[in-house]
Amino acid sequence: MQVNTEPSTRPEGPGGAGERTAGEPARRRSVASGDAEKAAALRKMKLLALSLLVLMAVIFVVAFAFQEQYPWLEYVRAAAEGGMVGALADWFAVTALFKYPMGIKIPHTAIIPQRKDQIGASLGEFVETNFLSEQVVHEKLASVDIARKAGTWLSGPGGADRVAKEGAAVIRGAFTVLNDDDVQAVIEGMVRRHLLAPPWGPPVGRVAQRIFEDGHHHALVDVLVDRTVDWVRDNQETVNRLVTDRSPTWVPSFVDGLVGDKVYVEILKFTRAVQSDPQHQVRLSIDKYLKDLAQDLQHDPVMIARAEGIKAQVLGDPEIRELASRTWGTIKAALLSAVDDPHSELTVRFKAAVHDFGTRLVVDPELAGKVNKWIGDAAGYLVRTYRSDIAGVITDTVARWDAEETSQKIELQIGKDLQFIRINGTVVGALAGLAIFTVAHLVFG
Repeated sequence: MQVNTEPSTRPEGPGGAGERTAGEPARRRSVASGDAEKAAALRKMKLLALSLLVLMAVIFVVAFAFQEQYPWLEYVRAAAEGGMVGALADWFAVTALFKYPMGIKIPHTAIIPQRKDQIGASLGEFVETNFLSEQVVHEKLASVDIARKAGTWLSGPGGADRVAKEGAAVIRGAFTVLNDDDVQAVIEGMVRRHLLAPPWGPPVGRVAQRIFEDGHHHALVDVLVDRTVDWVRDNQETVNRLVTDRSPTWVPSFVDGLVGDKVYVEILKFTRAVQSDPQHQVRLSIDKYLKDLAQDLQHDPVMIARAEGIKAQVLGDPEIRELASRTWGTIKAALLSAVDDPHSELTVRFKAAVHDFGTRLVVDPELAGKVNKWIGDAAGYLVRTYRSDIAGVITDTVARWDAEETSQKIELQIGKDLQFIRINGTVVGALAGLAIFTVAHLVFG
């Protein structure tokens, strides 16, 4: 957290109560409430530590003044003396972390401002080594079982709705950012590169060859023959009229009728023979023609050129641009309409798919294991590839901080706890002073 306070214009003493600048009240009002609470707690702890030092000094003065009249005060004096030494030593140690004690540039003091960049580099290296390792990431992910937790959330109430809502927001945002002309240009380029640039003849011929060799075209031939038989059976008058229209005018009409009936009967007989005989010569001829066509599309330069000519006629520049425009417009309108309607088929099916996937993650251990493995592998790859870059964020961020500001930030976060060092130093120093004086008195008298 950032601390918007500035250092004192005068060096602080052991209590940190140096004179403040005139603009400090205004700066304190701009500090966030959380930082203000921490700053108040820090000042309170500093005041407590300073009060103990002052108390020890007062006790020392009083005991020193009356120890000849009251010999037992020598023990009190020794304890107070040790407490002052401990308090001053620990004040120096704590203060030396953040600033020069009393403003005096003593070597190896103001450690954080002076070694800010080295601290940032060490912190980044520590995070990279101990947190951004594949083993640590894999072990943590394995203990969390992300797949089952995600499945429980997705299959629970509101999970699928939340995913659909966020997905709709992403789609709307993407359409807002995307430029229609740019997308159409991309679609047009893809059509030209993947549809127009390659020759059509050979690939179409190869596909057709497989279809004809496997006999998949026979169903289509059957349909055409059946339709032909049905048409001939239901259009005798049409056949008679065609015969009459093409016969000489001098032929009597009854002769035209007889010839028409004969032609109709023969045509009907012929088409039914083709319909009933799978090995009819017409069927075999159709098979041979189609197979030859497939070969010509692959190997005959003339046929390949004709296929290219058809392609150019069907898909010229205007047609391609219109196709790209229609494709993008249709996709965009359909998706926007679907995501804006919570009851649309796309939204309903998407929610159902998400819910089903979440349920399978919960009840299918094999699927959950695969998903966990995918997540672990992906996280391992990211850590392995970008661990230095991630840790570098810490180093670079600390390097950009102002040295004074960095010191203030750290002191605000941990300074309150460090004041306990001063308090403990005062107490331990007093006990040590008392113990040393007692032992010396017992030994030397």
